[in-house]
Amino acid sequence: MAIDDHLRIDTPEQVSLELPLAGVGSRFVAVAIDTLLQVLLFLGAAVAFPVLMFVGHARRGRDGLAVAGDSLLGMVWVLFTWAVLGNVAKLVLALAGVADPARSRVVAAAVLAVSVVLLVWGYVEAMRVPRVRRVDVPIERLGAGLDGVTVALLTDTHYGPIDRTRWSSRVIDKVNELDADIVCHTGDIADGTVAQRREQAAPLGRARAKLARTYVTGNHEYFGEAQGWLDHMRELGWEPLHNRHVVVERGGDRLVIAGVDDRTAGSSGLGGHRADHAAALTGADPQLPVLLLAHQPKQIDAAVEHGIDLQISGHTHGGQIWPFGFLVRLQQRFWPGLHRHGDAQIYVSRGTGYWGPPMRLAEPAELTHLTLESAQVA
Repeated sequence: MAIDDHLRIDTPEQVSLELPLAGVGSRFVAVAIDTLLQVLLFLGAAVAFPVLMFVGHARRGRDGLAVAGDSLLGMVWVLFTWAVLGNVAKLVLALAGVADPARSRVVAAAVLAVSVVLLVWGYVEAMRVPRVRRVDVPIERLGAGLDGVTVALLTDTHYGPIDRTRWSSRVIDKVNELDADIVCHTGDIADGTVAQRREQAAPLGRARAKLARTYVTGNHEYFGEAQGWLDHMRELGWEPLHNRHVVVERGGDRLVIAGVDDRTAGSSGLGGHRADHAAALTGADPQLPVLLLAHQPKQIDAAVEHGIDLQISGHTHGGQIWPFGFLVRLQQRFWPGLHRHGDAQIYVSRGTGYWGPPMRLAEPAELTHLTLESAQVA
């Protein structure tokens, strides 16, 4: 019959089989599209990130690109960290009997919420004027006349692509409130040349100290123009300790303040630049106590060999964004704070500013106020 030739009647069993298959196909297409978008996003970020960082942070780089690259780096690090912790949380929830998709949705929402909060908090912490950290440091050879001499430590200000001129001015206001005898800057003053960062660095010119204002280079000066920063700091009234020392006196007792170039200076290709502790102490009375400015904590070994009493350093930022500090410690050995190493002591600051991502998480910036105590008085 003709009607039978063109009319098809599906059985209930056929219908029940085709509907699930259609649903599976739709889900497969959706998953495929979602995966493709994620891959494209990842590839785009993977290509854009090194370009932004390289072009932005080149010697004559573009600040806008540097800010974009730095911000992307911070966001990726925070999201990666909490995504890893999220997977741990998923395992715990699975063991507790929470099934998917509820388990995955809860963890994904929590990771996103925590990451957003941390990104905002980290930015606020990076942009605020650092808190003052006060530390007492006993020094056996320090004369009684110098008991209680104070040192205000700035380091790793990293004036950079985000204009922080007002921040810089407020930091110096805080330094001046401390009314310190000695003010020190232990390097990484800026990312860029003097011409690029002159305005941000200008407030350093009005920092006050009763006895001395001293400065040494960090590794980032050698990415820009180290000699230019040494010359500029001298113009601002500071004593650049380019492998040299000065002697300060109070109450009839004297203290040697020495400084060495950053440990990377020798490989920078800049003539006359390298960390030289012997040159820094040439002509100094070996009986006098020595306060050494050296950017990297790693430089403490040479300091011990040359009879230094106290080294003050920065460089590590304490890791800046948790939990990066654990990796930093493997490379530099010291947590922020005061430590004894051989016959010397070392104080490591978390830094006054930040580098790269405009963020600080669980590693706050600091303005350090050291009080040197004489064992003779005790």
